[in-house]
Amino acid sequence: MAGDLPPLVSTQWLYDHLGDPQIRIVDGTYFLPNVPRDARAEFAERHIPGAVWFDIDDIKDHRNPLPHMLPDLEGFAARAGALGLGDGTAIVAYDVHGLMSAARVWWMFRVFGHDAVAVLDGGLPKWRREGRPLASGPATPEPAVFTPHFRPGLVRSLDAVRHELATESAEVVDARSAARFSGAEAEFRPGLKSGHMPGAKNLPFGDLFAADGSFRPPAEIAARFRAAGVDPGRPVTTTCGSGVTACVLALGLHQIGKPDAAVYDGSWSEWGARDDTPIATG
Repeated sequence: MAGDLPPLVSTQWLYDHLGDPQIRIVDGTYFLPNVPRDARAEFAERHIPGAVWFDIDDIKDHRNPLPHMLPDLEGFAARAGALGLGDGTAIVAYDVHGLMSAARVWWMFRVFGHDAVAVLDGGLPKWRREGRPLASGPATPEPAVFTPHFRPGLVRSLDAVRHELATESAEVVDARSAARFSGAEAEFRPGLKSGHMPGAKNLPFGDLFAADGSFRPPAEIAARFRAAGVDPGRPVTTTCGSGVTACVLALGLHQIGKPDAAVYDGSWSEWGARDDTPIATG
């Protein structure tokens, strides 16, 4: 089971596997700082049976002032293990948006060497529309052992992105809205400039979804990337506001046969806050 898990699973597939001892379900809901909602409280009120809550605002490098930079190997292994997410298990992540922050959970597990991880297509909204079972209350997972193996090729630093842009050695694709990318709309995080990295392409992450919030078919995903001027045959680095929705683009690329797309972890929260990084508008 664990080795055969595709990167995207349907609500019917997850329903059929509820209670499977090899499957672990993760609620990876995260709300942007300007959204007055409490992910922890909403999890306690309503979640898919057997799920645990994975807090990307807490499972991070707390020494870094940026919003959610990757933790170190030992820290991630300890937190994953405490949630019952261990070696030999298949992990399915979802969120209350349909698909946003769950992709960050998917990417983090892949970065730390765990390939048996998927995202629930359509997330909790689709699950609820279909009248599938829900649970409430706190999660009580059995601790597990998670053995991390870091994959540096799936992560990009500021210096690496500078180099890719300067040398045009990779496609850099920004998942933010067109208005934020162009600079027409101000950033909601304090202290960030408006605009984008010179040379970056723009593909808002929501463009990869159909009207019901599910991922578009692979052919349509590929068409969206091409329309944004992105050649998936080249090295690709995805970016966004803080390294969350960039992972949606990475998941979309995986769906069209490109599993090696990297994510710029600092994203605009880092680039847009500095005085030594060039910025373009329009």
